[in-house]
Amino acid sequence: MVATVSPSTLFLILLFLSIPFSESNLTIDYYKNSCPQLENIIRETVTSKYISVPAAAAGTLRLFFHDCMVGGCDASVLISSNAFNKAERDADINLALPGDAFDVIVRAKTALELSCPGIVSCADILALATRNFVSMAGGPVYTVMLGRKDSLEWNISSVEANIPRANTTMDEIIRMFESKNFTVGEMVALSGAHTIGFSHCKEFAYRLFGYSRSTPTDPSYHPKFSAALKKLCANYKNDSDMAAFNDPMTPSKFDNMFYQNLKRGMGLLESDNGLLRHPRTSHFVDLYAFNQTAFSNDFARAIEKLSLSGIKTGNQGEVRRKCNALNTFQT
Repeated sequence: MVATVSPSTLFLILLFLSIPFSESNLTIDYYKNSCPQLENIIRETVTSKYISVPAAAAGTLRLFFHDCMVGGCDASVLISSNAFNKAERDADINLALPGDAFDVIVRAKTALELSCPGIVSCADILALATRNFVSMAGGPVYTVMLGRKDSLEWNISSVEANIPRANTTMDEIIRMFESKNFTVGEMVALSGAHTIGFSHCKEFAYRLFGYSRSTPTDPSYHPKFSAALKKLCANYKNDSDMAAFNDPMTPSKFDNMFYQNLKRGMGLLESDNGLLRHPRTSHFVDLYAFNQTAFSNDFARAIEKLSLSGIKTGNQGEVRRKCNALNTFQT
């Protein structure tokens, strides 16, 4: 009798053969004996937050991405500034990271410290919470390997070069992801995270009111969409909290509508619109706009890979007692 291996299992096997030894130390059941209530605590904490603040799903996914892109998935973005060093979370591009995303990690960590003190890292909590939020929003269920340690260092100067801005060119974004060993297809799939959440008007207002001298509004916007955005963001200079949904059609549902919107001239951010126009990315947009299953499968694989990026294990890190500070600085 010949044993068969599922595509998802085969992907994980191939992925593990290609990653450094420290990353392959992670396991699915890392906390099986040391913290058996982990999954239940994460589930209860995330569910409670999602019921009260559905937008926390997109916020936590964004927080996870911003953490992993700068030095790896090591919870360095959760650290607060102190007298000795300014934190990553205080970098300009991170200032809009939502408080509810930080809050759900704090709540989960507090509950876990009561149940199994000093065992579960903040990095693993963030990875698990993100997975649960994606699933609750209708996205794919994917595997999260466990055993990450929390970073012992952080550096605000590393942030800017590692996280795309709304107006970053597609060539620059491709280079940024390729430098971290991600393919163009994986980058396009991860960009589908913009199917949920919102962006502040200041991130795209130049496309509405000051695109060029001869053309104030970016012509790649659908005229009705840009008109609605102009009305929504009219007072953005005086109200920095003004924002629009990244996907105005199904803003709270994790689906492939983001890609369909791009093809309709409803790509909110210039960087998103670039996915449709660049020759190396446009065919992925076409695929995902047409095929929800292809997007879900590819996103799951890409975020599994992202979750293993630059992780710390063993004495490369620690398990923080509180997520916002190294143990050295805690009383």
